[in-house]
Amino acid sequence: MKRLSKYLQGDFAIWVVLFFLTLYSTLAVYSASGMLAYKMQAGNTSFYLIKHVVLLLASFVVIYVIHRIPYVYFSKLSKYIYYLAVILLVLTLLIGTNLNSASRWLTLPGGLSFQTSDFAKIALIMYLARLLAKRKQEIVGFKSAFKIIMIPVLLVCGLIFPADFSTALLLFGVVIAMMFVAQIKAKYILGMIGVALLAGTFFVLVMMAMPNSGRVDTWKARIESFVSGDDESNFQADHARVAIASGGIVPQGPGKSVQRNILPHPYSDFIFAIIVEEWGLIVGGLLVPLFYVILFSRSVNIIRKTKGRFSAYLVSGLVMSLTFQAFANMLVAVNLLPVTGQTLPFVSMGGTSLIFIGIAFGLILSVSRETQKQEIMQEMSSDKVKTNDDE
Repeated sequence: MKRLSKYLQGDFAIWVVLFFLTLYSTLAVYSASGMLAYKMQAGNTSFYLIKHVVLLLASFVVIYVIHRIPYVYFSKLSKYIYYLAVILLVLTLLIGTNLNSASRWLTLPGGLSFQTSDFAKIALIMYLARLLAKRKQEIVGFKSAFKIIMIPVLLVCGLIFPADFSTALLLFGVVIAMMFVAQIKAKYILGMIGVALLAGTFFVLVMMAMPNSGRVDTWKARIESFVSGDDESNFQADHARVAIASGGIVPQGPGKSVQRNILPHPYSDFIFAIIVEEWGLIVGGLLVPLFYVILFSRSVNIIRKTKGRFSAYLVSGLVMSLTFQAFANMLVAVNLLPVTGQTLPFVSMGGTSLIFIGIAFGLILSVSRETQKQEIMQEMSSDKVKTNDDE
């Protein structure tokens, strides 16, 4: 264990959480993607599993590299990363790959595509953490709060909003939570929420008045379906409930799911339902949420121990982004939220999104690693003082 912790530095409990999430992910993706692989890859049922495992390994490489870099460097780079994110979001809206009436992906030369909102989430959290750490004292009125915080936040969330309402809403929720952590005055936070509501309402009304309303009809249909409980239009949520209801106390085991052949995207949006169906209510339904709770609690512990404001705000933003997304995914599966399209972080099958999640984990562990180093130095310093006193 000591030899392993030499290389996997930072909070070891978070490394354990990552290991178990990877285990769940590998088993669930293999089971849930089998039918898709059979149809799309000429019967090669292992195709998507192999691809997923390669991406998971790449994510661990990213986590390892990032967690070895002192987090102060990311504070210095955050402004440039934020500007790059805004440029990429604009390019996505203008020339991005369109799927299901939504332009969320940007294709790079060579054919590699990625969802720019995944990058933008990390970029905004890093940039906002720096702003709150460096310029919090300058926020002395609504005008200064709007200029320092609201413009950068509303710009990124506004660029994500047209194509991905749920991601923009979750990110905005994370930002509001970060502002509470930073003890920004409530009137400024409420003002920011009010401005965001007005801007969002205006956009929706404009889109509804146009011949092509884009994603607005989809959002409306999902909300109406959730409220009415219409069996025909609520197909996904109904079969997710069937999958969860089929998961008993005793695990059935991987590959035993029935709903994986019926549910759309059982390997991403509804992977939690497949996990519960195959692994039962305890091993699947309770342990998976518990791992995200452990991640949150360990991150809170890191925040309490770190001495820097940037590091505290950074970890708070990143862990809330991961856990908010995780519980949004699981609440959809149990039909407590409308279908959002949010995946289960580090469990759902994904492409480059796994890499960006790896970056988030790496940053959290980087802060934890530096905090542990500071604690060790303090202990050594206090021991030296005691030795001198004894002499």
